Amino acid sequence: MNGAGAPKDFRPASITCIPAMKKSAAALIFVFAISLAHAVTPETVVLWPKGAPGAKGDKPEDTPRIDVYPATEKPCGAAMVVCPGGGYGGLAADHEGRQVAQFYNSLGVTTFVLYYRLGSKGYHHPIEVNDAKRALRWVRSNAQNFHIDPQRIGITGFSAGGHLASTAATLFDDGDANAADPIDRVSSRPDVCVLGYPVITMMNDFTHKGSRANLLGPDKADDELAAKLSSQNNVTDRTPPTFIFQTDEDTAVPAENAVNYYLALRKHHVPAEMHIYQRGPHGVGLMHGDPILGTWRLHLADWLRAGGFLGATKRGAVEGTVTVNGKPVSWGSVTFYPRTPTPRR
Repeated sequence: MNGAGAPKDFRPASITCIPAMKKSAAALIFVFAISLAHAVTPETVVLWPKGAPGAKGDKPEDTPRIDVYPATEKPCGAAMVVCPGGGYGGLAADHEGRQVAQFYNSLGVTTFVLYYRLGSKGYHHPIEVNDAKRALRWVRSNAQNFHIDPQRIGITGFSAGGHLASTAATLFDDGDANAADPIDRVSSRPDVCVLGYPVITMMNDFTHKGSRANLLGPDKADDELAAKLSSQNNVTDRTPPTFIFQTDEDTAVPAENAVNYYLALRKHHVPAEMHIYQRGPHGVGLMHGDPILGTWRLHLADWLRAGGFLGATKRGAVEGTVTVNGKPVSWGSVTFYPRTPTPRR
C-alpha cells in the first residue's frame, strides 16, 4: 500500500483575511505549504479490472474505482466506504471524500472513497448502486489484506451520495454463492450507515430534482421507479444502524428527507441517531472551524464508539452509594469518561 493515514492534528487550510493584521503573502503561502505537507496520496483500485458491467468506454468516468486511505496510526480494524455527493452529476471528492477519509483515519478506520459512475455521463439506475455494492463487496473480500473485521464495514454518504449510501443500506444482497467472480459471492450489506444531509426521496415532494433527473435518466416522469428508489420505502429490520446529520436551513435538500428516513428506521426498530442543527447551508462537509456545526463529527465518533464499530467495548457493573455532604443521593446520574476521550477540536 502506498497510502498513509492523516496525522491526528490535520486541518484543512482555511484563511481569513483580517486587514488590521496585514498578513503578508508569504504567510499565506506558508499556510498552504503546511496543508500540502499533510497531503495523502492514496492508492487507487479499479473495482472491475476487466471492465465494469454496462461501461460505455474505458475513460475515467466509465471506470468505478476506490481511493484507499489506510489507517496507519492505531488502526481499529473497521472500514468505511465513502460516497461523495454531487447530485449524481459530479463528485465533491475533496470535502465529502478526502477530508472525510482523513477524519475516519484519525479514528483508526481504514477508508475507501468511491468514485461511482454518474448520470451526467449517461449512467443511470442501477449502475450507481451496483458500483456501491461492488465497493462494499471488494472491501469485505479483501478484509484480511487490510486487517479489517469483515463485520465492521460501513458506508457513508453526503447529499446524493447519501441517497446512494441509503440505497446500498436498504437494497443490499447476501451475495451469490454460485458466482464466477469470488467478490460477487460475499454480502454487500454495510454494518453501519452514516448520512450527511442526504437525498432520500425521489418523489417530487421533497426530492432534489437534479439528483432525480441524473439518477432516473430520460424517463424522469417514472413515478413508479422513483417510489422504488425512495429509501424511506425500503427500510427493513435488516437495515444497518444509522447516524444522520442535517441542517434546518438546508433548502437544496430539505430536512424532510432525513426526518422521514429516521422515522422509517424507528418504525422498523433499527438503531438510529439523528442530529439536526438550526443553521448551516447544504453541502457543509465536516465543517471544520465552526464551533457549533463542526460538532456533528464528534457526535458521530461517539456513536461509532458506543456501538462497538471502533472496537469491542468493555462493560462492567457498578454498585454502591453516592453521598453528598454525608447524605445518600436519592436520585441522580454518574458519568464515566474514557481514558482516551474523543478529541474536542
